Amino acid sequence: MDLIAPELLMALAGGTAGAAGQQIWTSLHHLVTRRPSGGEPYGGSELTALAQSAGSTERATELARVLALRARQDPAFAEALAAWRREAEALEGTRTGAGDVRNTISGGTQNTVVQARDIHGSIHFGG
Repeated sequence: MDLIAPELLMALAGGTAGAAGQQIWTSLHHLVTRRPSGGEPYGGSELTALAQSAGSTERATELARVLALRARQDPAFAEALAAWRREAEALEGTRTGAGDVRNTISGGTQNTVVQARDIHGSIHFGG
């Protein structure tokens, strides 16, 4: 199984995919913490770490790696993860919240202009 895109995991962990994304994140949590037959579940600590630092590419990549490893070792988990992934990837292009943004810039001379809808984190301009 290919790695799940860390950016997708980060978006879901950070709540930027709205209520549907939160439901998919919760379903991943249930999937990861489900006990496999004859073994201990793993991936939960990576899931928790990403939930605590949703903007961490490193933590998202580690979660993706652990999920892929577990999928290779557990066919039932692989099947469930593939179904989860299809659902999650279908959300990837959706809007991140309610409302629209319409920006109009006219007349005069503009120096620095930022047009944005959802910003999660800081914006810094030189100097």
